[in-house]
Amino acid sequence: MKHILAGLFLLGFLNNDALANTVVPNFTRGTITSETKSFTEVIETIKQVEYTTGESYTVTGTNINIPSNPSRGANYTLIDPGAPFQFSETYLGPGVATETWIERTTKTESTTNSMSVFTQ
Repeated sequence: MKHILAGLFLLGFLNNDALANTVVPNFTRGTITSETKSFTEVIETIKQVEYTTGESYTVTGTNINIPSNPSRGANYTLIDPGAPFQFSETYLGPGVATETWIERTTKTESTTNSMSVFTQ
């Protein structure tokens, strides 16, 4: 008798159709928030060297007798020896003209917040 009942139970189990129910969420509203932080640090070193390959000679002044073709070592004289005067002579030969070195650090921090709202 036990075997018959067990067989009937097993037979009844195999013949049943599977039933599925629709799943319905039980919420009506929700939100999701997120925050993203970003940190950036940029370190820059700029080295600039400018060279000259020729020569540059400049002479300026007031109350100075400047010849039509001034040159280094020329004999400059005063126009009015008792009056005030100003004289400037500049010579730039071949080589390094200027050097510029810049070191800088740039730090950036940003925060992004977002929120999503969903309803059913």
